[in-house]
Amino acid sequence: WNEECGVIGTWDVEDSARVSYFGLHSLQHRGQEGAGIVVLDGERMREIKGLGLVSEVFNDEMLAKAPGRAAIGHVRYSTAGEKSVKNVQPFMVDFRHGTIAVCHNGNLTNAELLKQELEVRGSIFNT
Repeated sequence: WNEECGVIGTWDVEDSARVSYFGLHSLQHRGQEGAGIVVLDGERMREIKGLGLVSEVFNDEMLAKAPGRAAIGHVRYSTAGEKSVKNVQPFMVDFRHGTIAVCHNGNLTNAELLKQELEVRGSIFNT
C-alpha cells in the first residue's frame, strides 16, 4: 500500500507559505518526488516548486519572498507522467481572465480522451 500525493490549503493565515511548508513536511510520507506551493498575496500568485524532498525544495529565503495569506501546496508521488518539474503541482496558468492555480490528488482515468476533446476545441496543454 502506497500513499499517493498530499495536498494542503490555507486561507486567511499569516505567512501562508511557511504554514504550507510545515503542512507539506508533515505530508512528506505521501510523496517524495517533488513539492510545490502557490501563494496568493491578494493581487498576484507566486509559485515555488521543484524536485526532491520538501526540505530540499524550499528554504527560508524562498518562503520569505512569497508573502500572502492564502496558499495551496502539493507533494508528488508519481503514478503517471515523467519525473519532471513540469509535472510537480500546483499547476499555475495565466489566461485571458487572470491566473489560476490548482492541485489535486489522484488520476483522471479518462485523461487522454478529455485532453483530445479539449485540444480539438482549442485548449493547450503543458503537462
